[in-house]
Amino acid sequence: MAELTYRDAVARGIAQEMERDERVVFLGEDVGKPGGVFKATVGLYEKFGPKRVRDTPISEQAILGAAMGAAMTGLRPIAEIMFSDFLAVCFDYIANEFPKSRYMTNGQLGCPLVVRTGNGAGSRFGAQHSQSVENWAMMIPGLKVVAPSSPADVVGLMAAAVRDPDPVIMFEHKSLYATKGEVPDGEILDTLGKAKVLREGKDATIVALALMVPRALEAAERLKAEQGIDCEVIDVRSLVPLDTQTILGSVGKTGRLFTVEENPRLCGWGAEIASIVADEAFYDLDGPVVRITTPHIPLPAADNLEDIVLPTPGRIVEKITRSMN
Repeated sequence: MAELTYRDAVARGIAQEMERDERVVFLGEDVGKPGGVFKATVGLYEKFGPKRVRDTPISEQAILGAAMGAAMTGLRPIAEIMFSDFLAVCFDYIANEFPKSRYMTNGQLGCPLVVRTGNGAGSRFGAQHSQSVENWAMMIPGLKVVAPSSPADVVGLMAAAVRDPDPVIMFEHKSLYATKGEVPDGEILDTLGKAKVLREGKDATIVALALMVPRALEAAERLKAEQGIDCEVIDVRSLVPLDTQTILGSVGKTGRLFTVEENPRLCGWGAEIASIVADEAFYDLDGPVVRITTPHIPLPAADNLEDIVLPTPGRIVEKITRSMN
C-alpha cells in the first residue's frame, strides 16, 4: 500500500494500462516531456517513448479526431483535453461522433477510447477554465462518464475506462490533484457504474461527486457531532452508468436525500437522481429531495466570489439542518 497524490495516481493508472496492453497510446497538449500542465503525466514519456506518448498541437479537434481514428483502427487511445471547459471546442466529436460510431457503422466499427480532462473550480483558473461540466457529457447517449474523488479510484476507474468497449469521459477534479490517499499495490481494476457508500448513516443520505465528496464527508461528521444527525454519504463516482440501486437502497433506509453538486443548478446531475428517486422510491421519502448546488450563474472570476457560490461543508450543514428540522 502506497500513499499517492491524486495527480500521481493519474500517471500510475495510465502507466498500468500502457504496460498491460501495447495498444494503449496517450496524446494531448504538453503531456509528454513537460509531464502535463497539471504535472499529472510526469514520467510517461520517458517510460513509453514518443511513439506511444505524443504531444499534440493546440487543437482540441485534432486531438479527439486523432484519438477517434486510432480507436476505430485497433488502438486504445487516452486523449487529454487540458480543461473540461474546452470540451465545448470539440463537442461535435463528444456528442455526434464517438457515441454513435458503432450505430452508424452497423457494428463494424467501435470507438474504445478515454478522454480525460481537468474539471471543476477552486484552483483559481478563472471563469472559463473552472466550470464543472460533467452534466454536459452525462446527457449524451452512448458515452460513459466517471469522476473519481480519490487516488485509488483514479487508478481503478482509469483501468476500467481503458478496457471498456465504449467511449468514456473521465473528469479529474483539478482541486483534488494535490490531495493524497492510500493506493493498493499491484494491478487495480475497478467497475464503471458502481457507487461507494463512504459513510454509513441512518437519518439522511448525501450523494456527492468529485470535490464535493470530501466536503460532504466533513459536513456529515459535523452534523453528527453538532446536531446528532447521522448521514450516509455516497460517492456517485460514475454518472453513466448510474448506480441507482445503491442510491435507492440508501434512501429506503434513511428516508431523506440530499445531493451536493458543483455544477450549476439547472439540469445538474442531481436533478436526474431526484427524478429517479421520485419515480421509484417516493413512498420511502420522509421529506422532499433537496439539491445543494452552485447557482445557475457564470462561475465568478474573483476568488472570493468563487468560494461563495460553491457548496461548502458549512453550507451543506446549514441546508441539511434546516431541512431536517
